[in-house]
Amino acid sequence: MTQILDPELFLPDPEPVAVKYTVISVDDHLVEPANMFEGRLPARLQEYAPKIVVNDAGHEVWEFEGQTHYQVGMNALAGRRPNTYEVEPFRFDQMRPGCYDPHARVHDMDLGGVWASLNFPSMITGFCGRVYSSASDPDVGLAVTQAYNDWMYEEWWQQAPDRFIPLGITYLADAEKAAAEIRRNAERGFVAVSLSERPHRIGFPSIFDEFWDPVMRACEETDTVICLHVGSGGMVDAPPGPRRLGLGASLFGQLSLTASAEWLWSGWMNRYPGLKIAMSEGGIGWVAMLLDRLDNIVDRSGYVDSGYGPDNRPADVFKRNFWFCTIDDPSTIDTRYRIGVENIMVETDYPHGDGTWPETQDLIEQLWGHIPAEELRMMTHENAAKLFRHPLPPVTKP
Repeated sequence: MTQILDPELFLPDPEPVAVKYTVISVDDHLVEPANMFEGRLPARLQEYAPKIVVNDAGHEVWEFEGQTHYQVGMNALAGRRPNTYEVEPFRFDQMRPGCYDPHARVHDMDLGGVWASLNFPSMITGFCGRVYSSASDPDVGLAVTQAYNDWMYEEWWQQAPDRFIPLGITYLADAEKAAAEIRRNAERGFVAVSLSERPHRIGFPSIFDEFWDPVMRACEETDTVICLHVGSGGMVDAPPGPRRLGLGASLFGQLSLTASAEWLWSGWMNRYPGLKIAMSEGGIGWVAMLLDRLDNIVDRSGYVDSGYGPDNRPADVFKRNFWFCTIDDPSTIDTRYRIGVENIMVETDYPHGDGTWPETQDLIEQLWGHIPAEELRMMTHENAAKLFRHPLPPVTKP
């Protein structure tokens, strides 16, 4: 897709960086393209598919079931001039094509020195498919969910299978149908599914509810990684007032901590010990603290349930079943031995405003350059390649 970028909005393309580290980013995003659902639903349902409309303000927005959703490019700021950040993209021509076009994305990955990328959905999908799963017509909701996955398979992953990690969504309103969709995707090579980290906050049963048993069983049996992205279950409960953006961004780690504790104490990892949970966009600064608290609960407080106890310590299960990713965490990266170096991965968060593209390579060198090369290899690419069963280039660095 050819697009001439507006020089008033965009910086010039960066020069390709020198690749010092092989990087697999396990938390990036795509912006759903305008034609995503065209011809992908059964004929009787096609007219009900989400579509792009232009509102009275001239903004391109998604329309679904009579409701319009926020602008198409929320926080898709990669390559934008810093003085334009307050005017977020509300049309496709205000975003880099790499946000929604896979070939342009690979180009941007090459410019920034990123080998492979796992991409979460964006606004009209609600990170984990919650928009479709909440559809008033269940047939439409399921069909749109499947259409998204078919597009992800054909138009994103298969365009560059060595460069993209296939992440699907599923139909959260019906656990049996959700499990069937996870299995359908796994059969064609998907290795991960995006679920809500706190489903009870968006109208679905709590993660403590037996409702989720078919989903957990399907994920373990297909070796599908459960990816939990901060914000898919709603943002922090903030007091009213105009200064909530900074507050919400400040508490991403708290959201991840809360969700991780809920998932751990739900007991699913005891019933299905092969489950793999990847936390996204919450950093790692809270992980060592939570591990210490979990040990304290067993050794001093005795507040154990869900099948945990001295012979099945929650901290051990946490390190066995959970993985974490970080943009940098310069102060807390030195807690990596407590967390487990094998449990830490990298994210660039392209194309969001706090993302590191195209400076990821330099930031790793600047903030992690003191770390032994063997550990750098694990955190920058080996852990992700093993977890998501993803190929590495013929030569890896460092």
